[in-house]
Amino acid sequence: MPDQDTLPTPAEVTGARPLSQAVARHRATIDAVLARRDPRLLVVAGPCSVHDPAAALDYARLLAGAAERFSDDLVIVLRAYLEKPRTVSGWTGLLPDPTLDGKGDIGTGIRLGRSFLLDAAGTGLPLAYEFVDPLLAHYVADLVSWAAVGARTVASQPHRHLASWLPMPVGMKNCVSGRLDTAVQAIRAAGLPHTFPGVAADGRLTTLRSAGNPAAHLVLRGGPVPNYDAASVAAALSTLHEAGLPPRVVVDASHGNSGKDHHRQPAVAVDLATQIADGNNALAGVMLESYLSDGNQPATGGRLRPDLSVTDPCLSWDRTLPLLETLATAVRRRRQGS
Repeated sequence: MPDQDTLPTPAEVTGARPLSQAVARHRATIDAVLARRDPRLLVVAGPCSVHDPAAALDYARLLAGAAERFSDDLVIVLRAYLEKPRTVSGWTGLLPDPTLDGKGDIGTGIRLGRSFLLDAAGTGLPLAYEFVDPLLAHYVADLVSWAAVGARTVASQPHRHLASWLPMPVGMKNCVSGRLDTAVQAIRAAGLPHTFPGVAADGRLTTLRSAGNPAAHLVLRGGPVPNYDAASVAAALSTLHEAGLPPRVVVDASHGNSGKDHHRQPAVAVDLATQIADGNNALAGVMLESYLSDGNQPATGGRLRPDLSVTDPCLSWDRTLPLLETLATAVRRRRQGS
């Protein structure tokens, strides 16, 4: 028999430091932006993954200052990802592997990760999270204001069921191939009620019944060919309309849209800002992979820099701040032209 470690129950972890009431307000604000009742732009910014909580908090404080500065035009959300999907192998994130050495001390990862999320929420920022393992969702979901289902899991029935149960807006990314149909199907599925097995607060397996998530939406993250340009955004909106879904998209400036080259993110963001300034009201959000320093480093081998991503390369803070200003200016122009 393989070694087994008993994990704390969700109640044991969440009960120690309970949810702030600010999360409900953040969720409602993001929902209003996505529904276009609020004319501002959703901006999800932060590291590809959190590997050093103290440094990530330093970044969060910088982002919180920018969020206040641009609050008339942008709703800025901290990308606080603690799990990483992998095509084959690699570091799976702070929750499953907090020591970055493959030992998989998940119990420590849960406590460390939740502590980071609570501290990050203390900056006043809403938090964004990609749910990779549905079994871990119950340890952190109460702190999350915007969620993502990634390109590698968007076709998964358990993730669609989870999205239908989660009490916050959920972005469905187009799959790695660049096709939109899988994500559109996921949005439709998440909008329906489902009955499925899950984890109760006391750790027991239980039956969960969801009402459906009306705030599920499409995230364009590119593929072999980028899909952030005006023609691609228009095609995506047409696809949503044909499926009977609300015409709204969030566009990821990284991943397939930048070819995983962080130096290309600014050009993507500027293109999106132009579309926004030109009056595209259905372009509801932008995602940026951004951290303290430019680039990335291997997750293994030697001492890690706390300020540098260990997964995808990120834009430095100094290069991120001007993009936030560019996006805010575009939103003002869109609002003036409406």
